[in-house]
This record gives sequence, structure tokens and C-alpha cells, in this order.
Amino acid sequence: MSPATPALDVDTALLHGWPLPQPDPEGDKETRGRTLVIAGSCEMPGAALLAATAALRAGAGRLTVATAASVAPGVALALPEGRVIALPESPDGGFLADGIGVLDRVLRKTQAVLLGPGLQDEATTKAFVQALLARCSDAAVVLDALAMNVVDAVARFDRPVLLTPHAGEMARLTGADKATILQDAERACRDAAMRWNAVVALKGARTWIATPQGQAWHHDGGCVGLATSGSGDTLAGLIAGLAARGATLAQACVWGVALHARAGSVLAERRGPLGFLAGELAAEVPRLMHALGAIET
Repeated sequence: MSPATPALDVDTALLHGWPLPQPDPEGDKETRGRTLVIAGSCEMPGAALLAATAALRAGAGRLTVATAASVAPGVALALPEGRVIALPESPDGGFLADGIGVLDRVLRKTQAVLLGPGLQDEATTKAFVQALLARCSDAAVVLDALAMNVVDAVARFDRPVLLTPHAGEMARLTGADKATILQDAERACRDAAMRWNAVVALKGARTWIATPQGQAWHHDGGCVGLATSGSGDTLAGLIAGLAARGATLAQACVWGVALHARAGSVLAERRGPLGFLAGELAAEVPRLMHALGAIET
């Protein structure tokens, strides 16, 4: 498909015409897919909780969280729905690559992997993500926050992954000026998708989504209240949960962005445009999916 293919507007009609994979009504939690969330650190354990909860609210059947050993017991207590694995940490709070072996059994049974929310220690994280990608031969992979810095090392992914930068992160990842990116966000998103062989969601008041094949979408909406701590962690978790259910990376991203924005609009109406919490967003998603026909009854 040509890179010049016009971007599609992510509206209700588009979502209705692109329904999410439906769970087998006679199936169990295994049929809705497993999500592995690798997130959180000693200073930001809440990022793992936000992303993991969002993955379950998006309909994923099973959940495993791999997080820093120093906070793993607390995360496990706060997240009774998931299995929690403790990962060894560097002195600066990153995950050590030699601890990846403990994830091998989980990876073999996982449909979607999310890496990045709340991670620390850029150098250690980059090495960890690069080593983990080599083991993710089948699962859909979502890279968020610090995990996206692996593009410095890999340049172009062997198989497409999904990245979720905002304009500031895109500037850092590409070396471009932030103002230049904001001036033509569509072009920046499309160029990055083709250069990295990745689905890219360039987040903002208008979010652009592009694939390596030249497909593109834009989403307008949401509200200013979504620009709050933890909001991106929730979005990344929603996308990973939808991918675990069987959606392609592009579909999971389009739907995740739309659901995230609509959840923000619901909370803005209920609580006011500012001051609602990122932790409140995911609870709105099941009802929104049902209203959009994304879950049949």
C-alpha cells in the first residue's frame, strides 16, 4: 500500500466496521489470550498496576506481571487477578538482562507483551528490551516509555512491534526537533513507522497511527484531563490486552486509542474536565466496548 494512502478518521463508523475478535462463548480464559506486562520500578510501581489493570479491562483472559523484585510483593497484593514475577534490578532500578530466563516459560504461552511503563535506568533497560525481543518470536509486542529507546540499538525491527511515543519522545527517538514533529505529525508518524518497521502511535490532542505498509489513521477527541500521570500506562495496557485477544497491532492500537479517549470523555462529564485519575479510566472500558459492539452478549 502506498505511503500516500489518505489517513482514516477513527470515528464510530470505522470502529463498527472493524469489530474486535470475539471470544468463544464456550471458551475459557485461555481463549481470550495471555498478556505479559513488564513494567514498574522501585520508584514507579503504580505504572505496572495501571497497565496490567487496563489489559484485563480490555478483555485479556490471563495476566502476568513482571516487575522489580523490590516492589513485586506489593504489586502482587494490589493485583489479585494476576501472577507477579520478581525481576532482579540494577543499582539504578533497571531490570537486568540476565534475569530474562525466568520469563521463558511465560513467553511461550503469551499472546501479547507490553514493556516499558514505569521502567528506569536507560542503559540497562535498553539491553533488557533488546534481549527480550529476541525471545518474542510469536507474541505481539508493545513498547512504551523507556523501552522505546531500544530503537537506538536495533534501528529496524525484524518483525513489526508497536511504539507509543508522544511528540517529545518522538523527538528524542528520531533526533528531530519537537516543534518540527508537531508541525507535521502525520509525516513524522508515517516516516517512523516505515523506518522502524513498526506500528507507531504518535500521541497528542490529535493522535496519529501508522503502519510500515503505509496505512494511517488519526483520532481527534478525548479531553485535556487525559494529560495526566499514568494515562499513557493505561493506554499501553489497553492496547496489549486487545492484542492478546487476537487483534492485530494496528487494530489494537486504533481501538485502544479510541477507548482511552472515550473513557476520558466519560470521566470529564462525570467529574469535571480536570482532576480525574488515570486509574479511573480502565473501569469505563468494558461498558464502552459493549456500547460499540466490541463484545457480543
